[in-house]
Amino acid sequence: MTPDQLQPALAALDAQSLRRVRRVLDGPQGVRVALDGKSYLSFSSNDYLGLANHPALAEAARQAGVSIGVGAGAAHLLTGHHRLHHTLETELAAFVGLPAALLFSTGYMASLGVLPALLDRHGEVFEDKLNHASLVDAAVLSRAKLTRYPHADMAMLEQRLASSSAKVKLIASDTVFSMDGDLAPLAELLALARRHDAWLYLDDAHGFGVLGERGQGALALLNGEPDARLIYLATLGKAAGVAGAFVGGSVELIEWLVNRARTYIFTTAQPPLLAAAVSASLRVIAADGWRRAHLAALIGRLKSGLAGLPWPLLASDTPIQPLMIGGNSEALRLAEGLRARGILLPAIRPPTVPAGEARLRISLSAAHSLDDVETLAAALHELAHG
Repeated sequence: MTPDQLQPALAALDAQSLRRVRRVLDGPQGVRVALDGKSYLSFSSNDYLGLANHPALAEAARQAGVSIGVGAGAAHLLTGHHRLHHTLETELAAFVGLPAALLFSTGYMASLGVLPALLDRHGEVFEDKLNHASLVDAAVLSRAKLTRYPHADMAMLEQRLASSSAKVKLIASDTVFSMDGDLAPLAELLALARRHDAWLYLDDAHGFGVLGERGQGALALLNGEPDARLIYLATLGKAAGVAGAFVGGSVELIEWLVNRARTYIFTTAQPPLLAAAVSASLRVIAADGWRRAHLAALIGRLKSGLAGLPWPLLASDTPIQPLMIGGNSEALRLAEGLRARGILLPAIRPPTVPAGEARLRISLSAAHSLDDVETLAAALHELAHG
């Protein structure tokens, strides 16, 4: 695209109700936020456990900052790998029940590092069509053949695995799908990976901290011994309330990534004080089972409260509760109507979701109250019948 083409292209986005705008947050993240100078009840964040502003996390970061400063100052393979990073990797591996773990700056960077480290043009990646964009981009960057299968269609996945002659095969899937909120068939994916000698890469961005009795994430649902072909990714800026990501797997896998994952090797390490905050977060996640129990109660109340609306909720038992609207302009109308009523709820439109499937993505947090959910439900009923 040339410079002269930018303005017409932006105008075309406006015409399709597809232009995104940034809004400025003042103060802490939470269920009540100050955005562009106005106060809102928010259903817009991925802070599923309400930890982004938790005092224990803030205090851990503060103490670390006072004692060791802010910046890491170097890449992990130079002098940037702090004791706090190293300790956290051990804690994360133990938390999810895997032999080893490796920190990355973001989940996106983790995927862009892992897949090219394991695959080349002789390999093949098999991806669910609803996977996050980072998994698609990682497969393209690896130069492997990219084969996409219909959402959660295990029969089609098996057919494509069986017909593949690739030297290295890798199945990649979200665990909780970020725009639909449903859960991938994890046990079936692992069985197929074993049957067809493939890696299984699970992106648990929206499951870590939420799924499992202690918040260990999607791996807790597999109820089995670690498998050497399993690669586990979780982000630390959603339910964990901080920032960054980690990849878990075998000791040999992690050693290979230390030596071959370019997004790990060629970037400055995250500030160590963030590692201290994540360590504090793990303790809260494990101890505060009430947060997950409260989320379940909120989900139940939301489903009953939205019954009778002209727009259906997609089937989801996770904090991601998408209300399917359809048209872009209608989704924007509802989002603006809610904003006028002091409620922040994003309209999700293409290309994030397929054309004709615009939706309101309701994100619940353990910091929400039942009254908050009832306020949202009442506003949506008013917009539906007003």
